[in-house]
Amino acid sequence: MTTDSRKKAYVFIVITLILSYAAGLAGWMLTRQQGGRLSVGFLMGYMFIPMIVAIVLQVFIYKEPLRTLGVTWKFNRWFVIGWLCPLFLSLASLGASSLVPGVHFSPSSALMDPQPSPIPEPETGQAVDAMQHWPPWAILVFALAFGLVAGATVNAIAGFGEELGWRGFLYHHLESMGFWKSSYVIGLVWGVWHAPIILQGHNYPDYPVAGVFMMIAQMVLLSPLFTYIRIRSQSVIAPAIMHGTINGTYGASTLFIMGGTDLTTGAMGLPGLIILGMLNVALFLLTRKRTKKHMVS
Repeated sequence: MTTDSRKKAYVFIVITLILSYAAGLAGWMLTRQQGGRLSVGFLMGYMFIPMIVAIVLQVFIYKEPLRTLGVTWKFNRWFVIGWLCPLFLSLASLGASSLVPGVHFSPSSALMDPQPSPIPEPETGQAVDAMQHWPPWAILVFALAFGLVAGATVNAIAGFGEELGWRGFLYHHLESMGFWKSSYVIGLVWGVWHAPIILQGHNYPDYPVAGVFMMIAQMVLLSPLFTYIRIRSQSVIAPAIMHGTINGTYGASTLFIMGGTDLTTGAMGLPGLIILGMLNVALFLLTRKRTKKHMVS
């Protein structure tokens, strides 16, 4: 990694964190006055901060084209793989949650917990009424299908707001560090970036402080998977879709779950962390095998 690239990466990190923490403080002051939580609109706006910083630095400061950050729509199978991967993470986390002491499956609980809801917000009440008599498998399929559609559309747009920063600008300037080191550095920054909204109850409403550390661990272990999709697809759009789909499907990982907490159940809790750890090991073995194969050939 050249000194110039390192400097650009540091500048991006510092500016992004300063602006994001300032926005988080403003959001906290506003919601405190109104006595509520961070709105969906604020959270989506927060996700666009890395993109704005990346564009300003790349285009207006460094005078370089956005395509060098992976902004390309050249479709390939890795777009689909990145889109479908969150299904495995959600389902595996759902299964792993049942192994947590004090946690058990309860099909009737699927429509009782509004956080996070697998049902589109504006139609939540009507959809819940219509789904009261659905079998559990149908509710799960609906939740995952909705997450897939949202993940490839509106959620992907919001995901791009982050990914142009993380897997676009930051990866571009940290790439020479090597796959694993750059992935974990980006994951650490990604996790720390979430702190202002986690402290205000996002994802872990009952454990805001512990939630910050859980979120950092989640992002560090999730980052190599995103980086791999970014490399294989040769586009930052693919991880943006993956990002949006994770946001759209993680709620399904707590369907039918009774007991436990935000920290001990679901894709964002301990089960998800364990699954991500296993996927990191699998990815390590896969990349090592590919490296050896290329060396032999």
